[in-house]
Amino acid sequence: MASFQQAKISPHLWFDKEAVEAAEFYTQLFDHSRIVNVTKIDDTPSGSVDVVNFELFGQPFTAISAGPFFTFNESVSFVIHCDDQAEIDRYWTALSQDGGEEGQCGWLKDKFGLSWQIVPRSMDVMMRSHDPDKLARLTQCFLTMTKLEIVALERAFNGK
Repeated sequence: MASFQQAKISPHLWFDKEAVEAAEFYTQLFDHSRIVNVTKIDDTPSGSVDVVNFELFGQPFTAISAGPFFTFNESVSFVIHCDDQAEIDRYWTALSQDGGEEGQCGWLKDKFGLSWQIVPRSMDVMMRSHDPDKLARLTQCFLTMTKLEIVALERAFNGK
């Protein structure tokens, strides 16, 4: 695990006022995750600001509640590489509930507006294929999906 002082790069997420709630949600959802520190700063141009340092799977993150000046969009997303369908289903359900939005091709937005891609690890191997027919079948398959289904993706890739 990289500590905040050791990490060269770590994500910094700007929330209107949900930084602590989001960090609590994410650290409960993902294994090997924890809130490291919460600092409240008063008398800023945004009023009172919460700064949360937390780790997801050992990766340092910072979240800040500093007002409605910025919002998340799909140009930045976090990819969760899943080992099996049960893991895909678990993360998909948890992240899309309570106001989350399901998207296409394994993408979704959680209740805080943050974008996630929930993908099987085997997808990376398949996407690296140099066989244009396999890639075309795989692509046509995942373009029809919201949540990715491993069995269907592997069947399409293998031409079955």
